[in-house]
Order: sequence, then structure tokens, then C-alpha cells
Amino acid sequence: MTLRVRLRSEEILVAPGVYDGLTAALAADAGFEALYLSGAAVAYTRLGRPDIGLTSVTEMADTMTLVRDRVSLPVIIDADTGFGNALNAQRTMRLYERAGASALQVEDQTFPKRCGHLSDKSLITESEMAGKIAAMADARMSDETLIIARTDAIGVEGFGRALERAETYVSAGADVLFIEAPRSGQELARAAEHFRDRVPLLANMVEGGATPVQSAADLESLGFSIVIFPGGIVRALAKTAGEYYVSLRENGSNRPFSGRMFDFDGLNKTIGTSDMLARGKRYEG
Repeated sequence: MTLRVRLRSEEILVAPGVYDGLTAALAADAGFEALYLSGAAVAYTRLGRPDIGLTSVTEMADTMTLVRDRVSLPVIIDADTGFGNALNAQRTMRLYERAGASALQVEDQTFPKRCGHLSDKSLITESEMAGKIAAMADARMSDETLIIARTDAIGVEGFGRALERAETYVSAGADVLFIEAPRSGQELARAAEHFRDRVPLLANMVEGGATPVQSAADLESLGFSIVIFPGGIVRALAKTAGEYYVSLRENGSNRPFSGRMFDFDGLNKTIGTSDMLARGKRYEG
């Protein structure tokens, strides 16, 4: 089932954040229907840096290729600002689509961008963003590859202007709307009420961010079609990893931490080592 077809369902689509083949495989094994390849998560893990526009289009496309090699689920990928002007956005569309992306999320910040839940963001003009969306629509190979238009206007120009920008982006050809960082449950509800019967809406849940964290069921009742949890996996693993390294340094052994980690066989079972080796034997003679 394509992502476009899935979004016709009234049931909200929950897309957890992933950043590599392992997290993608674990999320798929947990039963999710789609994944979100987070630019922030890639910056956090590959670079050890904040989400301030440091990752490149090729780093993201390479990561998408690795994720697609591991899982068949639809993947929504973070395209940041399209990495430049409308022509750059077209190239991003071509690279990501060839790598196996099912949807591209593009935003109306200037470049370099910032995480949507950081302060001091700045925006390009409404018309420039509309041009990027139209350019991406012209460049995509398949109409099944969706364009998710994100506006960061709430924190810069106010909630009303965010709705106005979103209207323009729908007219320009956006398949899904992402109004970033509503500051209250009331703003979430107002955004949903404004657009819910016309275009699928995406909500972003960031632990400790500007938007009060809601459950998927609550967002579905408001009228949202997709909810992403982009960086949650990194926050979970970073906390665990920090505790692991402290334990190893203090104890000189992994034994005190063993109850919180896979052993060698456990990890190999999880990533399917035996099955893969057996598959390889079929080609040996």
C-alpha cells in the first residue's frame, strides 16, 4: 500500500523517527506502518551535532538508501529547506526519490535552518516556498511520492500567518501540511479545524519541545492524519548509552549492565544473522 492510499484511512498513521538501518529494522519489527527519517536524528547520531542545518543532502540520501535496503515500509524523509533554492529542491527530490523515499518534508525556513522547536528561526518568503513546492512536484518521478509542506511561521510571524502560509502551500501543490510547533492544545485544534477536511495534516511530537505532547488517539480525534516522533529514539538511546559508558568506566566490565543490553546471540537474533547466512548458502554452488 502506498503512503497516499494509506492516508485515505481515518486512522492516524504513527511514524517513529529512525536514523539508520538498525533503527528502521527495529521499528518495522515493532509493527509500525511507516517510518520518519529525521534530519535531526541523523545530525545527532552521524555528526554528534545539533539540528542547525549541518547535514548535507548527500548524507541524507545515503542514509535513505541504507534504510531502504533494510526495510520495505513507506519512509517520510526530512528534506529541510530543499538544501537551497527551487532548483536545489528539485535535485533533492530526485536524489531522495531514487533512494526510495515515499514522501519529502520541506520547510519554509532560510538556510541554514534550525530545529523547529528552537528559537530565532527566520523564514523565506511565502512565494519562494510556493515555488519550491511547485518545482518539487514537477521533478518527482511518481505522483505517489508525496510533498509535505512545513511552515515554521508560528514562532516567527504568529499563528494566523502560519495558516495563511499553509493555504498558499496547498495551492502550490503540497500533498500534506505540517504546521510546526503549535504552542498549545488549542493551537493544534485550531489548525486541524481549519484544514482537516481538505488536506492530510501532520503533527510533530517532540519531548520537551514547544508543543504539548499528545497521544496518537488524541491527535486523530482532532483530525490529524500523521504523527511523527522524530528524535525520541535518539533521546532514549543517548540516555542509555551515557549510562552504559559510565557503568563500563566505573566497573571495568559490562556485567553490571548486562540486564539492560543484548548479549552477542541476542543481537544476532534480532538482526537476523542466521537467516541471512542461510540465504547466502543458497547461492554457493
